Amino acid sequence: MHKVAEFLGQLDRELDGEPAMLAFGEQLGRALLPRLGQGLVIYLEGDLGAGKTTLSRGVLRGCGHTGPVKSPTYTLVEPYDLSAPVYHFDLYRLGDPEELEYMGIRDYFVPGSLCLVEWPQRGAGFLPAADLLVDIGVQAPGRGLRLQAFSPAAQAVLLAL
Repeated sequence: MHKVAEFLGQLDRELDGEPAMLAFGEQLGRALLPRLGQGLVIYLEGDLGAGKTTLSRGVLRGCGHTGPVKSPTYTLVEPYDLSAPVYHFDLYRLGDPEELEYMGIRDYFVPGSLCLVEWPQRGAGFLPAADLLVDIGVQAPGRGLRLQAFSPAAQAVLLAL
């Protein structure tokens, strides 16, 4: 699906509280806007409660979504029809990575779609490589984010931030 690319850059941020995570997500979403339609895969990693869904909510708002954003914990995926298709995955409850084949995972990771994937390690072997990896760590009093680019489009996103 996606070819594996080399590491092209990194950005570290420290955020204090949920409003800061949401605001940074919106900033990230605005940086993604010019690249919507190029086909980007973003992995969101971090412990339970680290803020992956909050960041995703901000990204969707920054991309122009004005409605509610619900966690796809039980549905595995929530689609959003913006200027390009956006899919928000939460693989936390995935029992076996092979289940992704049964749900037609390849239909989501197509050229032109933006895919936000929480808990990507649970889909190992069935997911394409990430263009952008966002690792969220809990650190007092807030969160530390490390964004790593693995494609030229993701590198451009980091530069825009």
